[in-house]
Amino acid sequence: MAIRLSENFRAMFYAPFYAAHAIGAYDAEGVAVQLVHSPDPASTAMALRRGEIDVMWGGPLRVLLTHAQDPAANSVCFCDVIARDPFFIVGREPRPAFQVADLAGVRFASVAEVPTPWLCLQDDLRRAGVDPAGLDRVSGSSMADNAAAVRDGTLDAAQLFEPYVEELVASGAGYVWYAAADRGLTAYTTLVTRRPLLVSRREELLRMTRAMAYTLRWIRSASGIDVARTLSDFFPDLAPNIFAAAIDRYRALGLFASDPVLRREGFDRLQAAMLSGGAIARAVPYTDCVDNSLAEQTLHSAGG
Repeated sequence: MAIRLSENFRAMFYAPFYAAHAIGAYDAEGVAVQLVHSPDPASTAMALRRGEIDVMWGGPLRVLLTHAQDPAANSVCFCDVIARDPFFIVGREPRPAFQVADLAGVRFASVAEVPTPWLCLQDDLRRAGVDPAGLDRVSGSSMADNAAAVRDGTLDAAQLFEPYVEELVASGAGYVWYAAADRGLTAYTTLVTRRPLLVSRREELLRMTRAMAYTLRWIRSASGIDVARTLSDFFPDLAPNIFAAAIDRYRALGLFASDPVLRREGFDRLQAAMLSGGAIARAVPYTDCVDNSLAEQTLHSAGG
């Protein structure tokens, strides 16, 4: 029986997850993986808990939320993929000396679609000595609307991911002020399953992990245009040159994990942001949320 793998939502920074299918990495490892569409990230997490899917990709944030609410929860991250924050602050004028604290002086829009980008950014602001509540912040609009508002000058800056960033930069309507990936490791997207499946379907999940390790190596070494062409069926409306430039920008920032092991440093940085932003009221042990045994076995077998 195929492993039912649910995507979180369709996004370009999830390129390795699509690439694993497109380059035949799962087939090469002899594991059948069925890609399942998800209506939204919260629904994906609930489907995993109910056993309607076997594995999801998504933020460790969802796993932390689940364990904070239910200490007996059995969801667990087992393969790191997106190791840094894929969001940017893009402004309508050049600001080469921009610091995060400078957001206090502009009209700014944060991401509304998912919680992690703002939670991480508000933590950056607090560390820079800025009270996030004091910002002139728009918080309810979509990224598409916010990108349009930067373009027409009704916003000074917006928090965005690719391809909005590349589209604004290429058109001359926007400038990258801040790449959140520069803060360092921040556990952002992993493969997640339920602990009982780590036992009952361990060999299949190990093969999945090996396939993802191979895919991560491929996506770091292939040209941006080759990645764009390979994944064009997943993003049929995206111009190849924009896609290629976005992949190159993400790779330069070290966005994609170097291997499948989820480092504690990245987990702790995410959890600190959730605590400072009030998303959780207590810290959850790393070992409750992460099992690196398959990732470490994959590294050992690869001689890494």
